[in-house]
Amino acid sequence: MSSENADAGREPEESLVWDVVVVGAGPAGASAAYAAAVAGRRVLLLEKAELPRYKTCGGGIIGFSRDALPPGFELPLKDRIHAVTFSLNGKLSRTRRSRRMLFGLINRPEFDAGLVEEAQKAGAELRTGASVVRVEQHGPAVPDRRTVAVVLAGGETVLARAVVGADGSAGRIGAHVGVKLDQVDLGLEAEIPVPATVAEDWAGRVLIDWGPMPGSYGWVFPKGDTLTVGVISARGDGAGTKRYLEDFIARLGLAGFEPSISSGHLTRCRSDDSPLSRGRVVVCGDAAGLLEPWTREGISFALRSGRLAGEWAVRIAEAHDAVDARRQALNYAFAIKAGLGVEMGVGRRMLKLFERRPGLLHAVLTGFRPAWKSFAGITRGTTSLAELVRTHPLAQRALHAMDR
Repeated sequence: MSSENADAGREPEESLVWDVVVVGAGPAGASAAYAAAVAGRRVLLLEKAELPRYKTCGGGIIGFSRDALPPGFELPLKDRIHAVTFSLNGKLSRTRRSRRMLFGLINRPEFDAGLVEEAQKAGAELRTGASVVRVEQHGPAVPDRRTVAVVLAGGETVLARAVVGADGSAGRIGAHVGVKLDQVDLGLEAEIPVPATVAEDWAGRVLIDWGPMPGSYGWVFPKGDTLTVGVISARGDGAGTKRYLEDFIARLGLAGFEPSISSGHLTRCRSDDSPLSRGRVVVCGDAAGLLEPWTREGISFALRSGRLAGEWAVRIAEAHDAVDARRQALNYAFAIKAGLGVEMGVGRRMLKLFERRPGLLHAVLTGFRPAWKSFAGITRGTTSLAELVRTHPLAQRALHAMDR
């Protein structure tokens, strides 16, 4: 049969309706688009910015992130980390080393663009400069109950059988779903170009500094001739967070180098009862408030939740009625809560412990070899916080004591 005759046999609206529309082309969105496209579905990936674009992010790629990447994806690593220096607000500094790589460091513009390219190779279509105004599942813009309308700035409407929201924690799709957030933190970061002699001192080693405010910490991530230096703390004391970054940079002897980029970003964690879907719309990554509450690490959560969102969006797209669509969306939520949700629960408890006793945590990591081995296992992806608490009696007792 010719393609012309095949098109003539379709229902009129079929050629106008995408199977899956993904909003946001960060790691979560690109992963969702890839997963849906690999399944052979018609996928449209919408991104409001032009790619590549900068994102405030340390750029650490731990083992769980590597495991969630498309097969054959080559990480654009700027450095491979074998050592971590821990300090307690600039004091009690100690460096731990490993013969095996702990994790890698990337720049987000290159990394994100690479993931989008993989989604395109799998068959997804990319549209940049496409800003989503709202999503509608009822009303005149929606031709039937199997369709979602994605309305763009300028009035254009894109139709889909399923929508994945990956447009960040302040995006339109999370608001449509009704995502609820119970932890908001402020991260400040500077990209600092340094001379070769300074870069050599940092090559293969990162610094993690437990900060002066409850729950705060700072980092130095080396990326060739540039150091990514940042701090994070609970939102509410922006001036204090800024002072911490300034003092941190000065203490490191980097105040004399002009940053090429200075930026800030709010990270948001979902509450336990926050929805992950509404009708034929699901959310993932930052749009769902999915990140590790203690370290605020988000890339691995974005990649893993994005892949799951893409896989379940395919099933939602195939659903012929609201009941079946709801069933598939609930299955997606169960998959998220059974994996990432458990890790987030342990992370929340670790954050509380860290807020109360940062000195104790520092002493354990720098002076107790099993704790360092556990840290290394988490960065390599051979274990997780949840697994450690489940299998290690000492970790269980520490968290139980903190809960009292």
